[in-house]
Amino acid sequence: MRTITLIPGDGIGPEVAFAAQRLIDASGVKLDWEIQNAGAHMTDQFGTPLPKSVTASILKNGVALKGPIATPIGEGFRSVNVTLRKELDLYVNLRPVKTYQGIPSRYTGIDIVIVRENTEDLYAGIEHMIGEDAAESIKVFTRKGCERICRYAFEYAGKEGRKKVTAVHKANIMKCTDGMFLNIAREISKEYTDIEFEEMIIDAMCMRLVQSPESYDILVLPNLYGDIVSDLCAGLVGGLGFAPGANIGSNSAVFEPVHGSAPDIAGKNIANPTAMMLSGVHMLKYIGEIEAANNIEKAISYVLNEGIAKTRDLGGTFGTREFTDCVISKL
Repeated sequence: MRTITLIPGDGIGPEVAFAAQRLIDASGVKLDWEIQNAGAHMTDQFGTPLPKSVTASILKNGVALKGPIATPIGEGFRSVNVTLRKELDLYVNLRPVKTYQGIPSRYTGIDIVIVRENTEDLYAGIEHMIGEDAAESIKVFTRKGCERICRYAFEYAGKEGRKKVTAVHKANIMKCTDGMFLNIAREISKEYTDIEFEEMIIDAMCMRLVQSPESYDILVLPNLYGDIVSDLCAGLVGGLGFAPGANIGSNSAVFEPVHGSAPDIAGKNIANPTAMMLSGVHMLKYIGEIEAANNIEKAISYVLNEGIAKTRDLGGTFGTREFTDCVISKL
């Protein structure tokens, strides 16, 4: 039996995490859940929101399903997510965005996967003041980092039957950093002749996504652009409440919704668990439970399309538990 690390998180995290756990268990997949607590509520006890036992559990099990976690404000700890990415070398941030009938959106037919480099770029955190009146942040790209994220995008495309990879950059201005990223993407694309390759400058990409998002398949981007574009794409399909995510490395993977911990509605049974459930779908695909993953996604899609079981963010009255019950009944 496969053991999965389950990290409930903060705020609405436990409600949506345990909803996803219930749904996955109802699919018939036999998993052993190892619950590990992390988040702001752990700081008083352990002096950190990320106890060492959490990282050790992920390293041991290889896969985690994680609820949203709040980072303490005004304290030295930077971010649980950033720390996990660095310690586990989770170099891929995978953000699938897809339109579902029943979710208000101006668009139809969107099915995009954002493959974002997760460890380098301006988010490496190398910055400092220059005197009192200037600040400098260093943008770091390495050949290793560019190669592995670009290759992941093409490998993912092949595995998932995707047809096109678009490399997004600003190499017209940033000749060294983005230029290296683009050149490496071009080199790697030659190894995958059955997958269409195109390149797009970041500002033009944002315009095209607003104009015709259904034209795009897989986008591979450096860290900063990927962060911005992934939220933009989530907005195209109804918002962060329907945006699953994953942080993937060579030996470990952490699956989580993109939205925050929403402490103002925590414990009120009103949070929409869809993004957490969809993160569970992608986790199941990652561990090879394809049939269960597809069945769960179909059940979620059916409930959303039916339009009866609506959580409050969709204008309905269904609570987190009631919405989950409805998806399980369809499953």
